Amino acid sequence: MEPDAASSADTAARVREVIAAAGVSQREFARRIVMDPSKLSRSLSGTRRFTAAELARIADEGRVDVGRLLGARPREAAPPTAVPVAGGRPSQIVRETVRLIAEHGFHAVRVADIAHACATSTAAIHYHFPGRAELLEAAVRWCMDEDTARRAARLAEADDAAAELRQLVELQTPRTDQQRRQWAVWLDLWAEAARSTTVGRLHTEYYRQWRETVADVVRRGVAHGVFRPDADPEAAALTLTALIDGLATQVLASPGPEGPDAMHAALTAHVRATILAR
Repeated sequence: MEPDAASSADTAARVREVIAAAGVSQREFARRIVMDPSKLSRSLSGTRRFTAAELARIADEGRVDVGRLLGARPREAAPPTAVPVAGGRPSQIVRETVRLIAEHGFHAVRVADIAHACATSTAAIHYHFPGRAELLEAAVRWCMDEDTARRAARLAEADDAAAELRQLVELQTPRTDQQRRQWAVWLDLWAEAARSTTVGRLHTEYYRQWRETVADVVRRGVAHGVFRPDADPEAAALTLTALIDGLATQVLASPGPEGPDAMHAALTAHVRATILAR
């Protein structure tokens, strides 16, 4: 084995130790460090090298010195220079990036703005996320993970397929500040998806997962007699998704207390007319 390959394998082994010490799955650890799970898997298997920024986020999440991951000799611990951040510095950076994108749009947000919001330096931001492209990818991935977690929690609360579909509609109706922020980020995502291969891939993957979720719910509803026997799961998912996107865009473009209620009423009427059993 060549020296560089041996060094890479040693680093991967140390990262595995950090993941094991965290007591979570590999996918969950990837979510925590805002990294593509497939990239983490390839890096651990030796078919891809970890970037410096990825190792910095891994070290931050594992509460270890990044030098340890690279095989450097342990250093005497230096006194802390900042107040520890809940969830780790990378998580804070991504959360503030999402908030600022929602408020101002991605292209209006500077790295200096993110650093100010995190009470840190621009160098610290670049240490974890080298450029704006990495920040946007991390923000989009964070929103996807948050939405997936909320979706799973809502579906777990439902008693049948009809209740599950109602929960999905409610989840996508921008009533709360958090929902409106996420929708604002998605609006920026749609524009960037046409320009960025990485963001476009995330965009495609998110909508694939969402439509599969809706189609599965419709499929169960038809099997249990809750939905119309002629309801096409894939077509229903595609149509409902298009309605949600279009109505949510109108609600965000024309803010008002009646907007989310009108959107929810329109979606409910569509479900009742085309999907629910008569």
